[in-house]
Amino acid sequence: MNRFMIPIVTLCLVAPVFADDSADAIRTLQAIGEYSKGTADARAAVQTLKQGGSSNLLPILKAFNGSSLLVKNWLRSAFEGIADAEQKAGRTLPKGDLLAFVKDTSESPSARRMTFEWLLQRSPQLEDELIPGMLLDPSPDFRRDAVKRLIDQASAAKDDTATNLYTRAMSGAVHEDQVKTIAKALQDAGIEVNISRHFGFLMAWKIIGPFDNKDQKGFPVAYPPETKLDLTAEYDGQLGKVQWQPITTEDDYGVVDIGKQIENYKGSLMYTTTTWQSEKDQAVEMRLGTPNAWKLWVNGELIFEREEYHRGTRLDQYKVPVSLKAGPNTILVKICQNEQEQSWAQDYKFQLRVCDRTGAAVLSVAKSAANSTRRKEIR
Repeated sequence: MNRFMIPIVTLCLVAPVFADDSADAIRTLQAIGEYSKGTADARAAVQTLKQGGSSNLLPILKAFNGSSLLVKNWLRSAFEGIADAEQKAGRTLPKGDLLAFVKDTSESPSARRMTFEWLLQRSPQLEDELIPGMLLDPSPDFRRDAVKRLIDQASAAKDDTATNLYTRAMSGAVHEDQVKTIAKALQDAGIEVNISRHFGFLMAWKIIGPFDNKDQKGFPVAYPPETKLDLTAEYDGQLGKVQWQPITTEDDYGVVDIGKQIENYKGSLMYTTTTWQSEKDQAVEMRLGTPNAWKLWVNGELIFEREEYHRGTRLDQYKVPVSLKAGPNTILVKICQNEQEQSWAQDYKFQLRVCDRTGAAVLSVAKSAANSTRRKEIR
């Protein structure tokens, strides 16, 4: 009797993983919280997915859409574990399905990129096949690769051929370093490049202030522009009566330098506003850079705030998802300066642009129409 026990036990250990088990495992991963909540469940879910083999690869990849970074890391672990195990076992992966996933621009950019890099290790020719067609891809990484290829080709070409290649590269460029390289090459060729328009920076504002921010007490205070936006109004400010006045910038990167263009009022805050015309209801990103504390309202709704001073500033320092309505949209920014006297604490400025999730500019309807008449200007 005992001689039959080992085969029976073995059969129990290799029980198959069904589709429902895999779907449950993915739902378990998607429910994982931060601070290691559910880590044990996540490990068990990943193991279940691995046992399901290559049939789970596409469901795992599709689960990236809408998932948090933490969940994506667990999904990545499951994908890589399955792919490596299948390869070591000599089993064939669904390359056609994976390639179709990479080409599907509706899927998660990070999942598409991960899949592409895994395929590329096995089929290096895929780079030449896929990247040239990804100049306007929703994935910034794929766009960067496509732009780099054109820059490399342009740098080895001459005259009109080089210019045409650089112009094509600019149409897909969303990274600052690549835009600078392309812009210089085109400008050297005598072609005007409007970098601020290419990135979608907002250049013309109304500004009012200063209001009191001594001892950094003004950040939470709702001064009149926060409660009612009236561009004809006059208010009591920090140094007397204040009114709205126009302020524009010619900076390529849209920097409105309050400290230099107006005055570096220490312990103060300013409000700036502008109207952005949208051709339709749409989701965009507003990307802001500033070394100062700030708040952002769109159409009267507080969208984001950060009370931090002089941490530094860079392009696209903050990325804020925003839903715009068709027609005019009112943008209001509160910029706060503290009283530090160190040389590195004197900046009082901000930059703001509107773009899609890749970083490609989304232009105001009025701005887009005005710029369409410029014959020699490119994005």
